[in-house]
Amino acid sequence: MIRALLFAALLLLPAAASASANIAEAPISRADLPWWSTLWHRMLVEKAETPNAKIVWLGDSITFFWQRQGGHGYDDIKPVWDKYYAPYGALDFGFTGDTTANLIWRLDHGQVAGLHPQLAIILIGANNFGRVHWDTAMTVPAIEAVVSNTRHQLPGAHILLLGVLPSIRSAWVDEQTLATNAALARAYQGNPAVTFIDLRNLFIRDGKVDAGLFVDPLLTPPRPALHPNRAGMTKIAEALAPYVRKYVR
Repeated sequence: MIRALLFAALLLLPAAASASANIAEAPISRADLPWWSTLWHRMLVEKAETPNAKIVWLGDSITFFWQRQGGHGYDDIKPVWDKYYAPYGALDFGFTGDTTANLIWRLDHGQVAGLHPQLAIILIGANNFGRVHWDTAMTVPAIEAVVSNTRHQLPGAHILLLGVLPSIRSAWVDEQTLATNAALARAYQGNPAVTFIDLRNLFIRDGKVDAGLFVDPLLTPPRPALHPNRAGMTKIAEALAPYVRKYVR
């Protein structure tokens, strides 16, 4: 569906424009999916009910997993959220399957409108390396567009931009993840409004990505490691805690 929509959109562009257009930073809606539309409206309601949120998370299913209560211990992640973020009235704007383009659409259509958080945490890009197969050259400017959009809409918030998390999917994904994070680290070095953090080392054991820190390999059937489990998300929350204390009052 995403590819079809992108193709249709590109057909409407002049030849010169389409030659330079980056699909990864074009706002693309997924509102035609009933579950997505339901989640979108639910989050707008949550936003209206929490106008004084001090922290906002923006991302894809990894961010959405903060609310996971799977009942197996390793996938009961909501208690970690309740400990580290609920005291700040934090809002979780993570959508399963979203790419940078989808997040840009959400920002353009009121995802954070009316909010005044002190900290915005962005974790996006993993799905760019999935089915749509958008590489580093497309993903880096798209993530930068997400950051610029967020800064424009939340001028009072410091931004924590998290690097794309390591996963166990393919050599190509590994290559794009490393290259993307390196480029983002250079782009935001010394930026007073944006702090880039690469959390890769939290998930490395004996030189390799530790599958034991992910939910996916324990699913039935098993899936490639992509979503951190309770232990992995706890590592993330603990690593970000000093920044929360610094920027949230």
